[in-house]
Amino acid sequence: MQLKYTRPFLNKLEDIFAESDFVLRYEKGNFKAGYCVLRDMKVAVVNKYYSLEGKINCLYDILRTISVDESRLSDKTRQLYLEIRNEENAN
Repeated sequence: MQLKYTRPFLNKLEDIFAESDFVLRYEKGNFKAGYCVLRDMKVAVVNKYYSLEGKINCLYDILRTISVDESRLSDKTRQLYLEIRNEENAN
């Protein structure tokens, strides 16, 4: 999957979180990977000072590692999520 480093693509990734049971927060912090995932609380925290490219890379990495209830996603959002997950399985 070719990542697009644009604001609309970031919004699409954020939509996956908005439609899932995970909460996405942009906070300041000292994260070694740029983000932190609290699985039990279903919260993903991304460094708010990251560039657009950094935020997209973080969200992409998070979506490859977490499990989202696909039944809660709209068709368009589900398609993007499945592309991201299939990319994970291809590697």
